[in-house]
Amino acid sequence: MNPDAPHVIICGAGFGGLSAIGRLTRAGMRVTLVDANLYATFQPLLYQVATSGLNPGDVAYPAGGFARKYGALFRRGSLAAIDPASRTIKLGDGREMGYDYLILATGVSAAYYGIKGAAEHTFGLYTRRDAIVLRDHLLAAMDRLSRDSGDVTVTVVGGGATGVELAGTLAELSAIVLSATFPDIDSARVHVRLVEMAPSLLGPYHEKLREYTRAQLVARGVDVKLSTRIAEVTPTRVLLADGDNLPSDITVWAAGVAAPAAAAAWGLPQGKAGRIVIGPDLRVQGQDRIFAVGDIAANPDDPMPQLAQPAIQMGRHAAAQIARLEAKEDTVPFSYHDKGTTATIGRRSAVLQLASGLRLRGTLAWVAWFVLHLFYLMGGRNRLSTLINLTYRYLAWGHDGAVIVGDEPSDQR
Repeated sequence: MNPDAPHVIICGAGFGGLSAIGRLTRAGMRVTLVDANLYATFQPLLYQVATSGLNPGDVAYPAGGFARKYGALFRRGSLAAIDPASRTIKLGDGREMGYDYLILATGVSAAYYGIKGAAEHTFGLYTRRDAIVLRDHLLAAMDRLSRDSGDVTVTVVGGGATGVELAGTLAELSAIVLSATFPDIDSARVHVRLVEMAPSLLGPYHEKLREYTRAQLVARGVDVKLSTRIAEVTPTRVLLADGDNLPSDITVWAAGVAAPAAAAAWGLPQGKAGRIVIGPDLRVQGQDRIFAVGDIAANPDDPMPQLAQPAIQMGRHAAAQIARLEAKEDTVPFSYHDKGTTATIGRRSAVLQLASGLRLRGTLAWVAWFVLHLFYLMGGRNRLSTLINLTYRYLAWGHDGAVIVGDEPSDQR
């Protein structure tokens, strides 16, 4: 690589950051990928890790190996500060790195909307570590249930794709699959609740798909509460705004996202939930050489769905704009090509919606969901392992070995 070539730093090894690397190196740029973890995580399948359907390694891929494959460098670290004047960034350990262009693709964290106790007493599902911690607590709760009297209630907050997928899988896990691992547990003692503030689940989907999703969850035993506001969360309770006091042994927060706390120190314009404000070409507002892509980026005039496809397309577009700038050409606005969205509810049940208007539900949508996730998963080993584990989970369906048992629970939240 030409040592005099423009240096592009990409902060974040998510969908947006990884999708930019290949285009930049092919354009002759020097590229450095920076991330706090040694691996990139396939977030859409984290709920399968949390419900013991996949191993944590099935959804993780070495970030350094991915970067090296395209001739880029990898540096482990978290972004602490940005100095646009000197074109440098500072990492959490104090290291400084110079750049010619910077792409922010750090992703987001949970948004708690000021609800008392939500940050302290709920489990997230945004990172591989989150999924492992949640899995271990769920299995520990089931283990206690097999030895003690009483019930276990799991509350999932948020009726988007993550909340729906987790609640549906948890209901099936408790009703059928867990009997192989904990045969002494009566499934009637395990309760799954889904709480959503809006009047329907899966807001971006067609009304018929939203109603199908609700009906499927109810049929699986999920207590679905719509138009329900939460006032407070305690270690054992979820208090609603209308005064109801609901028992909850494990509460999972999937109700929205916000920029990471570190973003406040970057000195860049922030919009709703602290996300970085960008213009039509994905450059950060007021900056010529800093781009933001994926969930961390927010264009008030053209909001993007917080999904994998927009992040992938934004990463590629940002890379193309950097190449245009180096060629002394004007940048062009980003235009999202909607390839459709899909969410699974449980075994042989999913919803799929394409921009063309085509809508699928049931087994066919579930097969499409399965194939799409395998296609976008990184690494041949990961694809094979995921194919085997998920196929066995849904084919064995309650027989020995359908649950991947983890370690003792951690104190991390």
